[in-house]
Amino acid sequence: MAVLGAIALAVQSLSIRYGTITSDSSDALVVVLAVNILVLVPAAFLLGSPIQDLTLRSLAAFSAAGLLGTMVGRAMHFEGIKRIGSSRSEPIKASQPLHASLIAVVVLGEVVTGGHFLSMVAIVLGIAIITYEHGRSERSDAESGYVGLAFPFTAAFFYGIEPTFAKLGFAEGATVLTGLTVKTVSAGLGFIVYLWWTRGLPDPRGIETRELPWLVGAGLSNTVFLLGYYGALELEPVSLVVPLVQSSPLVVILLSVLFVSDNLERITPRLVVGALVAVAGAIGVTLLS
Repeated sequence: MAVLGAIALAVQSLSIRYGTITSDSSDALVVVLAVNILVLVPAAFLLGSPIQDLTLRSLAAFSAAGLLGTMVGRAMHFEGIKRIGSSRSEPIKASQPLHASLIAVVVLGEVVTGGHFLSMVAIVLGIAIITYEHGRSERSDAESGYVGLAFPFTAAFFYGIEPTFAKLGFAEGATVLTGLTVKTVSAGLGFIVYLWWTRGLPDPRGIETRELPWLVGAGLSNTVFLLGYYGALELEPVSLVVPLVQSSPLVVILLSVLFVSDNLERITPRLVVGALVAVAGAIGVTLLS
C-alpha cells in the first residue's frame, strides 16, 4: 500500500504539471479537493459511522491537519510544481522529515543523534544540488527561478506539521476514512472561504478544457495516495511506511524520463544525483526517528 501511495503521488505531481500549464494552481487545488470529497465522504458513510467515531478533540485535530497540510501544504506544493516542475519540486518537498525533526527539537526538546545529523546534512546537500541545477536552467526566470523554490520548501514545512495533528486524531479512536474525510472537508471549506474573501468564488469555466482531465486525474491519484498511505500506516510502523512513500521523487524522475516532454521536465544528471541524496537523507531521518 505504501508503494502504491508513492506511485500515486508521483502520478499526481506530473498530472498537476500538465494541468497547470495555463490554469492557476488554485484551480488545481479546488478540483483535487472536490474529487477527494466526492470519493471519501460517501465511502466513509458507507463503510463506517464517521459521526459516531468523532470526538471534539479528534474533530479539532483532523480539522487542523486539513487546514495546515491539505490546504496550505497542497497550495504551496501545486504552485511549486507549476513554477519549477515536478522533478525539482518533489525532492524539495520530500525534505518534510527534516522540518518535522527540527520542530521536534525546538518544541519538544528531542535530541539529534549523529545519524540524524548526517541525514539532515544529506537533505540539505541534495536540495543545494537541485537548487544549483535549477539556477543553471534556461527556464529560470521571474516565475520559475529561485523564487519558485520557496513554494516546495513551504509545502514541506506544513506537510511536516500535519502528521502530528493526524496522530492526535487517530489516538481518539477515529478510523482512517473518518480522519481523511474530516481533514479533506475542512481543507475544502477553508480554501473556498479564502478564495471568496480574496478574489471571489472559483469559476469552473475558467479552467482550460484540455487541462481539466489532468486535474481530475490528479484528484483521483491523490485519493489513491491518501488511502494507500493512511492504510499502510494503520498496518505497519511509520519507520517502514514513510521511507517507501518518500521515494516518490524518484518515481517522478523515472516517469518524466519515459513519458514527459523536455519542455516541461528537464532531467539532468545533477538533478538525479540531488534527488537521490535528498531522498536518502529523508529516509535516514525517518528510519532513525
